[in-house]
Amino acid sequence: MAFYSIRRQHQLRLRAFTLVELLVVTAIMVVITSVVLVSNGRFGGVVQLENFTYDVALSIRQAQVYGISVARFGANTFAAGFGTHFDISSSNTYAVFSDSLTENGLYDCSNPTNPTPDNCELVETTTMTGGYYIQDLCTTPPNGTENCEGITKVDIVFIRPEPDAWISVSDTPCVLQNGSCQTSARIILASPRWDTMSIVVGANGQITVRRNAQ
Repeated sequence: MAFYSIRRQHQLRLRAFTLVELLVVTAIMVVITSVVLVSNGRFGGVVQLENFTYDVALSIRQAQVYGISVARFGANTFAAGFGTHFDISSSNTYAVFSDSLTENGLYDCSNPTNPTPDNCELVETTTMTGGYYIQDLCTTPPNGTENCEGITKVDIVFIRPEPDAWISVSDTPCVLQNGSCQTSARIILASPRWDTMSIVVGANGQITVRRNAQ
C-alpha cells in the first residue's frame, strides 16, 4: 500500500507544471498573440491603402469620362476638358477639375477658400483620412526615363474626342506646349505603416493600379 501511495505521488508530480514551465508557456502565448495582432493590423492597413488607391484611380477615370462625354461645368459650353490635380503640398487631398477658365491643362483656382465656376475650376476635392497620403509624384518625359525628383504638381487632363491623357508637370501647361507633355505619370500613395501602391496613367489614357515592391 505504501509503495502504491509513493508511486501515485510520483505520477502526480510528473503531471504538474513547474513555475518556470508556466512562465515559458505564457511568454510563448504572448509572443504569438502579439505577432498575430501586428500582422492583422498591417493587413488591415494594406487593405485600406488598396481601397484609397482604387478610389484615386476611379477619380481619374471619372475625369476621363467627363472629358470624353463633354460634361458641363457651370455656364461652360461643354467644350472644356476635365482632369485630376495632385499637389505634394496637400498630400492627403486631390481634385477633379474642369479646364474651363484658361484651358491650359492646369488646375486654375484664384479663390480656393470660396470657389465658384467663375473663379475656380474645381469640380470636387477628395481627402484621404487615417494618415494615408500621396508620398510621391513621378512622370516620364518623351524619350526619357521616369523622374520622381522635385516634382510637386501633376495635372492629368482629358479632352474630347480622344481618351488620351495630357499630362502636365509642375505648372508647365502641356496643352499649350505640346512638346512638354509627359508620356506617363505615377502617383504613389502610402499608408502610416509605409506600405505603398501606385496609380500609373499613360499618355494613351490607360490607367492601372500597381502594388509596389517592399
